Order: sequence, then C-alpha cells, then structure tokens
Amino acid sequence: MTDVYIYDHVRSPRGKGRADGALSEVTPVQLAAQMLQAVRERNQLDSSLIEDVLLGCVVPVGEQGGNIARVAALVAGFDHEVPGVQLNRYCGSGLEAVNFAAAKVGSGQIDMAIGGGVESMSRVPMGSDGGAMALDPQVAFKMYFTMQGVSADLLATLHGFSREQCDAYAVESQRRAAQAWANGWFARSVVAVKDVLGLPLLSQDEAIRPGTTLESLTALKPAFLDMGTQYGFDGVALLKYPQLEAIEHMHHAGNSSGIVDGAAAVLVGNAEAGVRAGLKPRARIRSVATVGSEPTLMLDAPSFAAQKALKKAGMNAADIGLWELNEAFSSVVLCLMERLDVPHERINVNGGAIAMGHPLGATGAMILGTLLDEMERRQVGTGLVTLCEAAGMGTATIIELV
Repeated sequence: MTDVYIYDHVRSPRGKGRADGALSEVTPVQLAAQMLQAVRERNQLDSSLIEDVLLGCVVPVGEQGGNIARVAALVAGFDHEVPGVQLNRYCGSGLEAVNFAAAKVGSGQIDMAIGGGVESMSRVPMGSDGGAMALDPQVAFKMYFTMQGVSADLLATLHGFSREQCDAYAVESQRRAAQAWANGWFARSVVAVKDVLGLPLLSQDEAIRPGTTLESLTALKPAFLDMGTQYGFDGVALLKYPQLEAIEHMHHAGNSSGIVDGAAAVLVGNAEAGVRAGLKPRARIRSVATVGSEPTLMLDAPSFAAQKALKKAGMNAADIGLWELNEAFSSVVLCLMERLDVPHERINVNGGAIAMGHPLGATGAMILGTLLDEMERRQVGTGLVTLCEAAGMGTATIIELV
C-alpha cells in the first residue's frame, strides 16, 4: 500500500440548523461547492488533478439527493472529468468519506482525491429519508430499536454516569470551544460561507453558548424521558438489558450535540501527487477502522473502532497525543474516556459538537481537520479521531504529523 497524506482541509462555520439560522438560505450543493472551491483556490490547485470527490451526507434526499458530491464539484467549477460519489455511514460519513478516498489512493487506483461531507439540517430535516430501522415494525422488533437519545441515556445508566458528570462535561465543551475561537485556533481552516451575491453570511460557529454553567444545565428537563416512557423505548431497551431496573434519563439539549448546517473538505493524495501539485503534506494517515456494535445501545462503538485502528497501527491508547471524538452526547465521550483511560485534557481539547453542533454528514471531516490543526499547533505527533454511528457502528482514523 502507498502512503496517503493529508495536504489540506477546510470547513464551514456551523450555522444553527433551523429556519432562522445564518446558513438556512444556502442550499446544500452551494454549501459543499464553496468548500471545494476553497480547497482549490487556497492551494492554487488544478482541479483536473483531483481524481474523485467523496462526500458524506446522512439524509441524501431532496436538495441533498442525486449524488451531491458530483453536482457540488461541477458547481464549484471543477474539471468535468472529476467524478463524485455520495456515501452514508450515518454520523461517521464525513470521516468515512476521507477514509474511502485514502483507500483509493493507498491502493494505487488514484493519486489525489477530496473526502468530506455536507449536511443542511435547516433545509433537509434529520429523518427525512425514512428507513426501515425506525419505520418497519418487523425490522425494529428484530433490532430492539430505540431512539438514539434513549440509547444515550441507556449508555450512561449502564456505565453509572451521573447527570452531574454529563452536565459538567458539556460545560467544559462550551468553555473550550469559546476559548478556541477567542484565541483564533480555528481561523486557519474555517472558510466563511457567502450568499448568492458573494457577501459573507457566517464566519464563526453560531451555536456556541459561552455563558453555559452547571446551574443553567441543571435546570433543563431530560429531553428523552417522555420518548422512553410514553413511547415504549425504555421497555424495548430493558428487554435487551434486563440487568437494569430502569433507565436514568439525563441527556437534554445542553449535553447533546446541536442541530446545525455545515460542510467540510479534506485533500488527500500520495507523495507523487503532492509533488506534481507543488504541495507539502501535513500528516500521514496511519490506520483506519470501522466496526459494528450492539444496535440497541448503538453509541459505544468509538472505543472498539479506536482499539481496532490502534491494533492495526501497532499502537496502544497511551501512544496517542490528542483525541477527537464527536460529542453526540456527553455519555459517548465519558464512555470512551473510561474504557481507554483517556484523560480529559487530551480529548476534544477545543470543545466539540455539544458546543458547536453536529452537521451529520460533515462532522467526521470537520473534526479530523480540527485534530490536525491542533496537533500542529501543539506539535503533538499522533492523533486519533472517531465517531459513533446509528445502528451501532463506529469509525476511527489515526494520523501522524509529517
């Protein structure tokens, strides 16, 4: 296999995923296209050198349907010979798109590609694509299907995490995100999104709440209590986990990931492609892994994916200098920290999706870039990024500075 390098990455700021959000007037195609344009322009790149564009998109219907990767590449003005493909690995889609691009490069099929993702949650609501897992009773029964928020509470209950622990983690995510923005640590890679007239709409993540305190979160009611008790999802989960007497509901809007719009793009290639394009590599992709896990619990796979990626790289958790784990819910991060003995000062050091939001198909590519920038800023040699995914899956990628 050929070594695969990351040459550059960009992301949009995250806009609130609702009608009054700053990015709601921007179509998903335009959102993705602007990130592709940014990669090309800031690297003075001949787009014909890009041999594929792979974009994650979790709800690929309506404006996000019809192979948004190919369409966005054309709208971005890429050479018409550049193909594109959309993929869906749920919340890991953006990272998996980069991994797929890297696999094509590493296997020698192509020399350079862009992996990334896009999700306009204000324009194409989560769940718009349906799916048998939630809608077909026969399938749901066989899978012991529960809604993801209930799964997060189930995970917390199984591990004995308290409401205070979940809230405290969320408060720290907000503090770290606000600090990172105040210090300019995201400035290198965040590209302002423009409107149809070319005027900037948003240049900074819109959902951060720097004034969040433990007291303000304590006042919030559990968001998934009614869903679990009145709609029967607690009962389904307890059939799968009879060792529990009840599920303790402790997640809410303040310690769960926010609904936002966003897009990201990561440029990967082999050494020869970098030389042809006049680019210097920033990091090497050392190993990748994707695993399945028990689908009712759903959200504990990141630790398993990380362990698999570490094994493939001949490493252990202590060898990783910095970690990024998508903050789908507080309990997801607390679980990985506990299982792999990862100290809080080495994971999500600039906050995460609890503070900034989780644009489903784009998040994986976004946090890979966040990890790389922070590794360079701190001169930390190794990093691992991972995400939990619906239906019980997890994806992880290990990178090392060049």
